[in-house]
Parts: sequence; structure tokens; C-alpha cells
Amino acid sequence: MPGSVQSALERAGPSRLALRPADGGFSLVEHACHLRDLEREGYLLRVMRLLAEERPVLEGFAGDRLAIERDYLSQDAAAAARDFAAARAEFVRIVRGLRPGDLAREGEFAGKTLTLEAMVAMAVAHDAEHRGDIDRLLAELG
Repeated sequence: MPGSVQSALERAGPSRLALRPADGGFSLVEHACHLRDLEREGYLLRVMRLLAEERPVLEGFAGDRLAIERDYLSQDAAAAARDFAAARAEFVRIVRGLRPGDLAREGEFAGKTLTLEAMVAMAVAHDAEHRGDIDRLLAELG
């Protein structure tokens, strides 16, 4: 996913990074910032808590609200993409080092039981969703 984000930023060029799709949604800079923050404050934090605690209650991530509060549109898309890549590399390093049984560790997320395995699957599905959004935005931008 980090490579897809970097490629999208390069394809769009600096002048189009803050343009949002006509039907709403994130611009490319907002995608990069959102993915960076979710990786660091969502997935990495959740995996560490699932490994360190017994059935932790895991917090959600208010992506749309944070995009406004943190003013993603004014941020550096390339820096956000680099930071996302670094956070994802750390996430992958941790997941690759899991011991047998770690994927079955449980926590509570959004009122439901969530295993570490399901959380990893959630990250993969989230990537696919953003990849589709980014591809549609690039097509719209021409």
C-alpha cells in the first residue's frame, strides 16, 4: 500500500494533491495523512495492546474528524506518505514476528470481540478500500 500511495502522488503531481473527488471524499494528501495516522494510532497501537494486554478495549479512529482537526489539506503529502511507509514497515515487522497463538489474542472493538488475526484482515480490507478510492480519484483527475 505505501508504494501505491507514493505512485498516486507522483501521478497526480503537486498541483492536484489537494483536489477532492466531485462526489466528496478525501484528496490525495488527505488519503496519505489518514493512512499515516491510522497506521500509527490505530493499527500499530492495537496490535501492541493485543499482544501486551488481556482483552483490551480498543479505541476507534475518527478519520473524518481528524482530517479536519489536523488540517490534512495543509500538510505535506510526500512526508505523510513516507511516514505511512515507515509505520507500515513496523506493523509488518511485528506481524511477521508473531508466535503461534498470537493471532488468536482477543480484544474488544466497537462492542465486539476482535482477534489479532481479524485486525490484520481489517487493515488489508481498509487498504483495498483506499486503493479503490485513490484509483477513482486519479481517473477523475485525468
